[in-house]
Amino acid sequence: MEKTQRKKAVSFTDLEVWQLGHVLVVALYKETEKWPQSEQFGLTSQIRRAVISVTSNIAEGFSRTTKGDKRHFYTMAHGSLTELQNQLLIARDVTLLAKKDFDTLADQSVVIHKLLTALIKSLKD
Repeated sequence: MEKTQRKKAVSFTDLEVWQLGHVLVVALYKETEKWPQSEQFGLTSQIRRAVISVTSNIAEGFSRTTKGDKRHFYTMAHGSLTELQNQLLIARDVTLLAKKDFDTLADQSVVIHKLLTALIKSLKD
C-alpha cells in the first residue's frame, strides 16, 4: 500500500490547524457581534483576543527556525485555545451563547486542540 504524501507547508496558511483556527476566528467574530454592547469590553473582547492569539501564535511558530522555538509558540497557541474553551463555557452559562452554538464552537475548538497537541508532540526532541 502506498503511503499518502502530504504537501509540505510553505506558509502558515497551509497548516490545517491554522485553517481551522481561522474558521473559528471568523465564526466567533460573527457570533460576538450579536452580543449586547455591555459585553464589548468584557467577554466579547476576551474571546476575540484569545481566539486571535491561537492563530497568531501558530503563524509565528511556523516562521521560527528551531524546533524549540516552534514548540514554544504552538504551546502558547494551545494555552490560548484552552483559555478560549473556558470563555465559551462562561458565555454558555451566562446565556450569551445558545447551547447549539456552544456545541458547534466547542467541537471546533476540540479538533484544533487535538491538531495542536499532535503538532507539539511532533516537535519533541
